[in-house]
Amino acid sequence: MSLIHFQKISKIYSPKCTALDNIELQINSQEFVSIVGRSGSGKTTLLRLLIAEEKPTKGRVFFDKQDVHRLKDGYLPKLRRRIGMVFQDFKLLPQKTVYENVAFAMEVMGSPESEIKETVPQVLDLVGLPDKTSNFPNELSGGEKQRTAIARALIHQPDVILADEPTGNLDPIHSWEIIRLLLKINELGRTVILATHNKEIVNTLEKRVVSLDEGRIVRDEQSGKYMLY
Repeated sequence: MSLIHFQKISKIYSPKCTALDNIELQINSQEFVSIVGRSGSGKTTLLRLLIAEEKPTKGRVFFDKQDVHRLKDGYLPKLRRRIGMVFQDFKLLPQKTVYENVAFAMEVMGSPESEIKETVPQVLDLVGLPDKTSNFPNELSGGEKQRTAIARALIHQPDVILADEPTGNLDPIHSWEIIRLLLKINELGRTVILATHNKEIVNTLEKRVVSLDEGRIVRDEQSGKYMLY
């Protein structure tokens, strides 16, 4: 049974702008899937539909058998705690330390201080930043900033990590550090969906690859390659 199901999804912004066109896609629990395609092919829109930041024009999006766009009030935050999001531009709070950036994600959910003090160091250790807790974002490398962002995404122990161009602002060495971390997270039992332009990374991973072109799935292969049309 699939964990995520995009059921005949279309997203039309205007008569001249169709972001997604009749997408049928299922992703299983604990899969590692790369979503590839040119800029404007619909990768980010697909991710935003899953966390209900966008609504489909047609079709339905299911997460763990729930239609994410028909959830009753109060249930959407619970859904989003099960899906961690990682962005290209990190989205860290510049006035907060690494520890505070990660802790903030728990504070806004009302987690008790005792739980925060126990959980944050564990997650920072997982992403390889136990010695950076007191550093501010401007004191970090690009790779360290992205590791902090991944720690924040992991803090609620989500079932899924969505990584939208997570290596887009990084050099090749730091890019591979982030990819290895995502693979580690996947090996620990979480589903990882990676949207990327990076051909070398996709071809080296030898994981499932879903290729989009003008809002349509044109290729879906296990152990796939990065191919544009």
